[in-house]
Amino acid sequence: MAYKEKLIDHYENYFGVKGSRLNLSIEPTTGKLADGFCVLEIPSNTQHQMYCYCTVGMSIDHLDNAIELVVYSPKSDLALVELLTVCASYHRNDAALNLHHTVNIGQPWIDGSLCDYGFISLPYLDGEALELFQFEDRLVNCYWLIPITKEERDYKVEHGAEALEQLFEDKQFDYLDPQRESLV
Repeated sequence: MAYKEKLIDHYENYFGVKGSRLNLSIEPTTGKLADGFCVLEIPSNTQHQMYCYCTVGMSIDHLDNAIELVVYSPKSDLALVELLTVCASYHRNDAALNLHHTVNIGQPWIDGSLCDYGFISLPYLDGEALELFQFEDRLVNCYWLIPITKEERDYKVEHGAEALEQLFEDKQFDYLDPQRESLV
């Protein structure tokens, strides 16, 4: 339990507010997660005027590929707890996720959004202060899961992750707008 408690401290110290520990029972997904896995919901705070959802325990026993995920939202939404829970189960049981990978969400990110994929990126909004979590002798990366469209995912496959990130920067996309159009 020390890992999870220290990770929660890492998130809460960074964001400067207490979060709420949320769990969803999604079978068979939930039974495949580490004991005590949860998603921490961080309300609007001094770092960000938005909600932040953070996995806690996604990689507790992944020594070679220890990551956790953070996704941002303009509102409180349990669908994001479900999204991160499914990502954690996939990472733990099917194929390890990592930086620049994409995941098929299989449904709109929130509110009928066109974004039904996720892209795992460095947390550019927060930098290493959020990204790097040291636990004992392990370094865990807390990455940003950015909701993207299928067309943006296809663009990444064809042109690479750096090209997709450059497209985000060039178009100054609004990652919090569930109704945003594809940049491609």
